[in-house]
Amino acid sequence: QVQLVESGGGLVQAGGSLRVSCAASGSISSISTMGWYRQAPGKQRELVATVSKGGTTNYADSVKGRFTISRDNSKNTVYLQMNSLKPEDTAVYYCNAKRPRAPDSWGQGTQVTVSS
Repeated sequence: QVQLVESGGGLVQAGGSLRVSCAASGSISSISTMGWYRQAPGKQRELVATVSKGGTTNYADSVKGRFTISRDNSKNTVYLQMNSLKPEDTAVYYCNAKRPRAPDSWGQGTQVTVSS
């Protein structure tokens, strides 16, 4: 199993920046892709960004150019740097880890609130 613990959420004004982190523990050697998803009130959970073990990244169109995902394999940690935040970025942000032939692992979520 993989355990994921997020940190770094909070309240920020529109146009500001935040960085959220996710530390993985457990069966970390088998983790392939890690990523961030978010869920706003009344909406479905959606992909924000992913990063492969080799560093290939993928972003939702809504965050391209504003968010940057990175991964430190030596620290088993994935980061999401969020710049130029908008009120519509307000959501609970969840860390995700994928392993071959295993269910996805999820963190408990961290709240990001962007005020206008």
